[in-house]
Amino acid sequence: MEFKSFVFFLFATITVLAALRVITSRNPVHAALYLVLTFVSAAGIWMLLHAEFLAIVLVMVYVGAVMVLFLFVVMMLDINLDRLREGFWSILPLGLLVGLVMLVEMGLVLGGSYFGLDAMPEPPAPEPGFSNTRELGRLLYTEYVYPFELASIVLLLAMIAAVALTLRQRRTTKYVNPSEQVAVKRSDRVRIVSMPVEKEQPPAEAAPAENEK
Repeated sequence: MEFKSFVFFLFATITVLAALRVITSRNPVHAALYLVLTFVSAAGIWMLLHAEFLAIVLVMVYVGAVMVLFLFVVMMLDINLDRLREGFWSILPLGLLVGLVMLVEMGLVLGGSYFGLDAMPEPPAPEPGFSNTRELGRLLYTEYVYPFELASIVLLLAMIAAVALTLRQRRTTKYVNPSEQVAVKRSDRVRIVSMPVEKEQPPAEAAPAENEK
């Protein structure tokens, strides 16, 4: 076996095992750390496919930013694991059915003649001066421009839905009209009042003592 093939199978095995631990780990923090390992292993596979830009973006964006945010959220929230496990056995048949369907689909894809080294050979070595980033941008904005725009619309809808869910009309919610806030003037917020100066009063004298009987 060639060294490159050995490295590929090593990264692939780590990726599959780490992905399984993401969904089987009982501790949410451990699951997030296993997901980080999955991303790093997938980045190594992309490096073997000469996709250096995608590998670096995967490590910097997902591992360096998104997963750190996930870890902070998981550690800051008090998650009741016992309550999350309620109703597990009631939905287990449906989960097994969905998993079986996914397993059959993966078997059909991996077992097909169109998925192999003959049908998908190793990409040729890049020429001198080849830019992976420029080639990726050319493909995104030429051949895959419509899927790229559809993905951007889906992400935009997700952002709008998140904002709409958080901005519910509540009595305790403080709301300021932006147009009124921008049009405010100094005279509406500050008022200067002229008051006469008051002199300090001398301390009051002690009351005379009562006559002794």
